[in-house]
Amino acid sequence: MEGGELFFVIFAVLGGLALFIFGMNIMTSGLRDAAGHKLRAILARTTHNRIAGITMGTLLGTLVHSSATTLMLVGFVNAGLMTLSQAVPAVLGANIGTTFSMILISFRLGDFALFMIATGFAVYMIIPHPQIKHFGRAFMGFGMIFLGMVTMSEAIEPYHAQLAPYLAQITGDTLSGMILGILIAWAVTSVIQSSGATIGITFALVDAGAITGFDQIFPIILGSHLGTCVTALLGSIGTNIPAVRTAISHMVFNVSNVILAIAAKPIFYWLVPLMTDDLKRQTAFLHMAVMLAAALIFLPATRHFASTIAWMVPSRKPLPSPSFLDESLLKYPEKAIYACIQELQRVAMICESSFRMAAETILFSAGRKNVQTIKLNEKAVNEIKHSMKEYLSSLSGRVLSRRQALLIQHLDRCITELERIGDHVDAICDLSMKRRNMKGSFVDNDALNRLFELYESAHEVFKLVIQSLDPEHSDFQGMAAKIMKARDEYLHKSMNTKEVFTDKVAKREITPLAGIILNEYVAALDRIVRHFKMIALAEQQPQFWIKRKKLDREAAEAPETRPPEQQDKHDYLDKLQREDYL
Repeated sequence: MEGGELFFVIFAVLGGLALFIFGMNIMTSGLRDAAGHKLRAILARTTHNRIAGITMGTLLGTLVHSSATTLMLVGFVNAGLMTLSQAVPAVLGANIGTTFSMILISFRLGDFALFMIATGFAVYMIIPHPQIKHFGRAFMGFGMIFLGMVTMSEAIEPYHAQLAPYLAQITGDTLSGMILGILIAWAVTSVIQSSGATIGITFALVDAGAITGFDQIFPIILGSHLGTCVTALLGSIGTNIPAVRTAISHMVFNVSNVILAIAAKPIFYWLVPLMTDDLKRQTAFLHMAVMLAAALIFLPATRHFASTIAWMVPSRKPLPSPSFLDESLLKYPEKAIYACIQELQRVAMICESSFRMAAETILFSAGRKNVQTIKLNEKAVNEIKHSMKEYLSSLSGRVLSRRQALLIQHLDRCITELERIGDHVDAICDLSMKRRNMKGSFVDNDALNRLFELYESAHEVFKLVIQSLDPEHSDFQGMAAKIMKARDEYLHKSMNTKEVFTDKVAKREITPLAGIILNEYVAALDRIVRHFKMIALAEQQPQFWIKRKKLDREAAEAPETRPPEQQDKHDYLDKLQREDYL
């Protein structure tokens, strides 16, 4: 093979692989967006039961693959919405589910790849309904997967005879061939972070005739099982201990299924070829058989497995509080409201933890670990917000008193305010990272001290907000008044600080760019304190209190309400067309 020819072959294979991975990502994101946050809420709800957990994990693994599902589960555990013992069955199911999707991809649908891409694109561009557009995007991604496989196999096919001797060294029949195959597949999967992509490359090599025996695919499948653990392990960096344990459980399960598969190699060598004569489909069935056999062994002992993982990964720090949003409390509205206020306090504490770390990024260089934790906390707060809004929506379906009906409106507003605080803390972190690479953004010690004093003033308000969100308090209105007083003190300091920074720029004590950066910091702190004020205003409302004697009182489901008569939209459209309306 000449140099120019080799160049085009290599990039044809890499381009096909890029199409395959990009198609998988588009299909995954399209299906995930089509399902929306309700699918995540269902996942969190069904994992209280082992069988339901593995079933839901299998469904998600089929739709969005094991890596994405495991990352989602790590995020749920990090947010406190699931425990490790609840996540383990879903992890097992995710590994099973991804094998079903690979079985579908193993069918020879390459001839329809462009049809799928064109149809999916047409649906995405023409249909206005958001969910149908997401399905169109997913279908387009599905077509790209097959187009990528066809591109790779067509590039390799003319040279399969030259490749065959090298690939023949990968074999499950010898110890050296087994180790070599597992290591290569592990390395490839770790780099591209997708076992599906590694199996897709194997499909292309089979189609091209470069891989010709079942013994060759056996170590490749096992290596891909090990490599796919890297995605969850990387995603768990900076998370809390339960989330790290979830990623570790995924790794331990996959390592165990590889060991079991090697021990039971004669059984798989006998069983899988009985299912089909097609080597490509044998690859997919082997992938499924190894995962399914291991899951059936682990499923009856998931609680013991979770306990073993907790023992393997000990923690010196106390474990973070889990979510207080218990579905069983919904029939007791006052208890559910009590739990919601506890959840608000838990979210405020997560945001306050990020707020403290953000101060370090302002004063010192932005540490990678702190930045990662801030980003993960922001995602956790977003997940909790969606879960709490679903919880409040379910609670509104009960017969509520006037006070309870109004109070859940305030709780909904509070969780939105806390989520926005998390966004602003994340913005402070991003600003610190950007400042580090900007010339002329340095500031003198006096400006830094003044900024830190302003941060401490905002932090005092933050601590009061956390104290106020304690359902054991009987005087929410009194705590709200303290927050408003501390907020007024902050505003006075903020105005003085901005005047000092403006004066420093005018006297050329700091550069104009440094002045812009400092004012952006102050603006972010001002926005955070403004959200504190909104929470305090909610707490000042006369409905914001817990009625102790109602805690054990059940409420029936609310009767269906008739929707009000709809107004004629033309009445409003006609008004908007009038020149004197505005």
